[in-house]
Amino acid sequence: QAQFVESGGGLVQPGGSLKLSCQVSEDPFEYLLLAWYRQAPGKERELVARITGGGTIDIADSVKGRFTISRDNAKKTIYLRMTSLSIEDTAVYYCNFGNPSPSWGQGTQVTVSS
Repeated sequence: QAQFVESGGGLVQPGGSLKLSCQVSEDPFEYLLLAWYRQAPGKERELVARITGGGTIDIADSVKGRFTISRDNAKKTIYLRMTSLSIEDTAVYYCNFGNPSPSWGQGTQVTVSS
């Protein structure tokens, strides 16, 4: 069963930046379609960004131009670089497969507040 370990969240002021990391215990990693999701308080979990094994990227309209996703196959890790953060980006961020499995990690909390 795949495991996802997210890190890098924290408290940041509006307009700030963060980089999230997610280590994935699944093989063969380099072929996996992986994604970042987020769940804000009182809202459903939503897809933020996806990346194929070949590096093709798909970014949600709500964060396009501000967020980018990348991967390091040698480290079996994906990243989410977030810039120009706003209060609306406050959420718990999770990684999972592009077609998510039921085994979600604990996520990493991102709080945008002045």
